[in-house]
Amino acid sequence: MQDYCFFQKDDQTVAVEITDIDRTFQLIKQGYKKQFEEISAVNEQKALARFEDIRRNNQIDHKNFLLGSIAMPFIGALAAFLTYLFQGKWFRRK
Repeated sequence: MQDYCFFQKDDQTVAVEITDIDRTFQLIKQGYKKQFEEISAVNEQKALARFEDIRRNNQIDHKNFLLGSIAMPFIGALAAFLTYLFQGKWFRRK
């Protein structure tokens, strides 16, 4: 298995073997930006598929984090209100 790094320009992503320095310089000259991820894969297509999986999972994690940060204060407020109800006058026995 070879190690691949990725270059991205707009919506295009290219996988390049880490040892292929000539192609790396060509892509940089064309305006591609090197991405952080490096992956070991059998071929370029498998490396690109794995890269897309990683990016998709990062987007899902980001959305879930944002939804959690919105929902947690609501849940806290609801818990405080229910605590008030159970400790308040409405449910005290006489």
